[in-house]
Amino acid sequence: MSVDATANVASLSLKSGNPLTTATDVLVLATTSDNKFDIVANGLPKAALTKIKAALVAVGASGGSEEVVRIPAGTLASAQVIVAVGLGSIKDGIPEETLRRAAGAATRSLAGFKRVSLALPASYAEAAGAILEGAALGAYSFTDHRHSSLNKAKTPVKTIMLFADDARTADFRAALERARIVAEGVTFARNLINYSPLHLPPAQLAEAAKTLLADSEVKVTVLDEKALLKDGYGGIMAVGQGSARPPRLIRMSYAPKNAVAHVAIVGKGITFDTGGISLKPLANMHEMKSDMSGAAAVVATIKAAADLDLPVQVTAYAACAENMPGGNAQRPGDVISIYGGRTVEVLNTDCEGRLVLADALVRAAEDKPDLIIDIATLTGHAVVALGHRTAGVLGDEDVRNAIMGASERAGEAFWPMPMPAELRATLDSLVADITNQGPREGGMLSAGIFLKEFIEDGTSWGHLDIAGPAFNASAPYGYVPKGGVGFGVRTLIALIEDLGEEYISF
Repeated sequence: MSVDATANVASLSLKSGNPLTTATDVLVLATTSDNKFDIVANGLPKAALTKIKAALVAVGASGGSEEVVRIPAGTLASAQVIVAVGLGSIKDGIPEETLRRAAGAATRSLAGFKRVSLALPASYAEAAGAILEGAALGAYSFTDHRHSSLNKAKTPVKTIMLFADDARTADFRAALERARIVAEGVTFARNLINYSPLHLPPAQLAEAAKTLLADSEVKVTVLDEKALLKDGYGGIMAVGQGSARPPRLIRMSYAPKNAVAHVAIVGKGITFDTGGISLKPLANMHEMKSDMSGAAAVVATIKAAADLDLPVQVTAYAACAENMPGGNAQRPGDVISIYGGRTVEVLNTDCEGRLVLADALVRAAEDKPDLIIDIATLTGHAVVALGHRTAGVLGDEDVRNAIMGASERAGEAFWPMPMPAELRATLDSLVADITNQGPREGGMLSAGIFLKEFIEDGTSWGHLDIAGPAFNASAPYGYVPKGGVGFGVRTLIALIEDLGEEYISF
């Protein structure tokens, strides 16, 4: 099995001119709920818009956020179908995330059509980029496990063209290229998450990363179980020892000559999490194939950083293991030694993600980065606190602020969380340096405090708990499909871009 980063990513292009006269399968227009109902379009003939508006009103279009309404094009346009996608109220302007979601909602609804033209309000380069990104992410489907002769799913949109008056300018071309690279990265992460855990043990995840990065400027080193044992990666080895499929630590390095900063990104890669001896309940355990979403995110992010030629050195670690309750599995009460020597009393084998991250965080510090960010589907407490669409961000205040800024630009929802000092005492052990489980109350916070113990003094650090939004088990929305989301990739890319532009420093 191999994972192709470009699989299912539609081709993207920009064009100027009149979209009504361009041959296409579907023409997508934007609508708004303001003034009862209206079409948001620049440069289109007024007479044609009046007729299209009348037809949309006749079928009940309201312009509400992400509303998708179809009408036959007839003689109104050189398309088979006209689709109106709602922006909601735009009295206070049109945020880029609104454009991103509208474009994604439109293309997601158009599976079965090959060519889609977008006449959405792309008045500046960043808006065009958001539209193209959302459209590409909306045109996603995972079919690798379906027999070709039995697959009844409609094929996602293959070609997406955005009309913009400034389509030929350098800024718009750069926005197009960025949208393509970001969409490829998110798609790679989604594909990894959606793969059956039977097909994606730690060794195969490492192979998928090597395949993706083979033709890039990223260097890849993979430590197998023998190397991990020899070098003292006790957290990764302990979590993986119950599985017949041994763990891996993937180290990836992108080091441009003009680097103005160095960031290390560390991802949790539990390819399947049963909870180990502390077995999880049966309900929805199949979704635990997504427990490697953090690892998928860091692999996708470093590839995007290299493809975008960002002037930031990036070192990425994906700590991969399968947490199984085999005869050789770690037990509650075991004391293990993390890379570097600190000992942990394992009170709960289902608090395994922090153990593999601890190894990788200590190792990452040896690279002397300016900043370390870890990303993980770490705690169910994050879902209880923040729901299924918002991730938690913990760590140093300036790092939290930088991540919040990057996430807002990227369109991913994060919320800053505290790390109360009094919770450290709840991790005290009778026999080791620290335990791997605090009280039920504030579990997301104590998990962050545990990780902080493995961050070298003076090193800037942030922790992203993406347990809620990493996997969408309910209905799709906007550009988000059901299943693997690829959450965090866009925020990490935006953060690295901010470092490269020297908007932030640590």
